[in-house]
Amino acid sequence: MKRVALVTGASRGIGAAVACRLAADGADVALQFFAAAEAAEGVAADCRAHGGQAVVLQADLRRRGSCESMKKKLDELGWTPDIVVHCAGITHYGLLEDTDDEAWDDLMNVNLKGAHELVKAFASPMRWSRWGRFVFLSSVWGAVGSAGEAAYAASKGGLNAFTKSAAKELASSGITANAISPGAVDTDMLSTLGEDDLSVLRREIPLGRLGTPEDVAELVRYLVSEGAGYVTGQTIGINGGWFM
Repeated sequence: MKRVALVTGASRGIGAAVACRLAADGADVALQFFAAAEAAEGVAADCRAHGGQAVVLQADLRRRGSCESMKKKLDELGWTPDIVVHCAGITHYGLLEDTDDEAWDDLMNVNLKGAHELVKAFASPMRWSRWGRFVFLSSVWGAVGSAGEAAYAASKGGLNAFTKSAAKELASSGITANAISPGAVDTDMLSTLGEDDLSVLRREIPLGRLGTPEDVAELVRYLVSEGAGYVTGQTIGINGGWFM
C-alpha cells in the first residue's frame, strides 16, 4: 500500500535523511521546513528521484496552529499522512540562570509542543484507517540530563513521557508512537565542537565514531514499517554504546 509521510525538520540532517529513506521505500513525502527553502527543495528533488512524489511545506512550529495549517495544505493536495516523523528540533546552550523565557519557550514549542500539535492534527485520519505511525526524535539528554542544555534536556525528557502517553491513547486504533534517542550524531548541532573535542567524544563512544543521519533514518524506517506493528511506547537509544 502506498504510504504518505510527513517529516518535520526535513531540510537537513536527520530529517533530510529520513525523508530520502522513506521515499526510497516508496512513500510520498511532505517535507516541513522553517527557513531553508532552497535546501528543502533540494531534498524534495532527491526524494522525487526515487520515483515518488514530494512536496515542501513552510511552517514555524513555534507558532500555535502551524501543524493544522500544514494539514489544510495537504488536504488541498489530497494527501493524508499515515506516517509522521518529528525531526525538527532546536537547542540552547547556556547555564540555567542564563536561559531566558524566550529561549525556553521556543525549545518547548518546537521540540515538545510540536509533537502534541502533530498528533492533534494527524491522528484522526489514522484512526479512521486504523493504521498509523508517529516517530519523535528525542535525545540521550532527555534521559540523563545535560549541564548547559537544561531546557533542551527538559524538552526531550518531556517528549519521552509524551510518547508513552500517546502510545497508550492511540494503540486501540492501530497507531503506534515511538521515540528515538540519538547520541552524538554528525549534524549541525555538533558544529560548536572543535576537532579536539570531537576526537575526545569519539573515544568515549565504544563503536569509535559519531552516528550519521542515515543511521537514525534506518531505525525510523523500521519503526514505520508493517513489521514494527507490535512496537509502541518505546524510547529507543541509538548512540554507538555511548550510554547503555
